[in-house]
Amino acid sequence: MGRAGHILQPTGAAVMLFSVRAPAIPFDAAREAAELRRYLGRSYDHARLERYEQQLEAELAEVGDEQAFYRSSEGYLYNLTAFAMSATKIPYLADLTRIARPGARLLDYGCGIGSDGLLLLEMGYRVEFADFDNPSARYLRWRLEHRGLDAPVHDLDAGQPPPGFEVAYAFDVIEHVPDPFAFLEAMEERAAAVLVNLLEPKPGETELHHELPIRPILARARRRGLVHYRRHHGSSHLVAYGKVRPGALARLRSSVALEAGMRRAAVR
Repeated sequence: MGRAGHILQPTGAAVMLFSVRAPAIPFDAAREAAELRRYLGRSYDHARLERYEQQLEAELAEVGDEQAFYRSSEGYLYNLTAFAMSATKIPYLADLTRIARPGARLLDYGCGIGSDGLLLLEMGYRVEFADFDNPSARYLRWRLEHRGLDAPVHDLDAGQPPPGFEVAYAFDVIEHVPDPFAFLEAMEERAAAVLVNLLEPKPGETELHHELPIRPILARARRRGLVHYRRHHGSSHLVAYGKVRPGALARLRSSVALEAGMRRAAVR
C-alpha cells in the first residue's frame, strides 16, 4: 500500500511500528446492517436498531446485574451495529493504522461484534479477538465465516489470550470495566503497545459507563512510553503507549497534545 515503515516482533526492547501513510479504511455502514439482518433472520427487529440505546437500557433493567448482562445481552447486537454504522471509531482506526502497518499482529480486546477488527483483517492485519462468550462473540464468529475470514476469538472467562501482539487496542470499552488499571495491565502483558480511548463523562449517559480517572491513566501512558495522543470528538482521549519508537516529531506533537489533555482532565 505504499507505506514506509518497519515492523519487528515484540521483544524486551522497543519495537518500531510507525509508518508514514495510513491505508484507506473500507468502512461500509450498509454492510453492518445487512449482516445483522441476515444473521438474525426472522427474529430481526429493525425498531431495535433505530432505538439502539433505549432497547439496551431496557434489557439492562430486566437483567439487573451488570456482569450477567455483558454475558447474555442480545440488545448489544443492535447497539454495537448502530454504533459501527455511525463511523465514530473511524478516526481511532485511522490513528491505529499510522502506528502499525498491515501485517502487524493486533489484539481487539473487548471486541463485541468485532466490527473494528473485521475492517483491520480486510486491510491485511493479523487480528485476534477477545471478549466474553456471549451473543456478540457468537455473532462475530458467524461474521468471520460469512466473510471468509479466519481469526481466533478468545473467551476471557476461559483465560487471557497469549502474549506476543504488536498492539492491543480497545475502543469504547474501558469505561465499562470495574477496574480500568487491571484492564490496562492485562493489555500491557499481551502487547508491545496499548491503544485505548478514554471518554469524558457526560450528563445523562448510560449507567454502563463508569467515570474514568483520565488524568492518572494519561500519566501512566507517559511513564510507560508515550507513542501517540489525540483528542477526538471533543471528549475522547485516544492514547497509545508502550515499547514503541515513534519519530521525534510525532513524539513531540503527542507530548504537547497529551499535556493539554491532562490539563483538560484536571479541571473537569
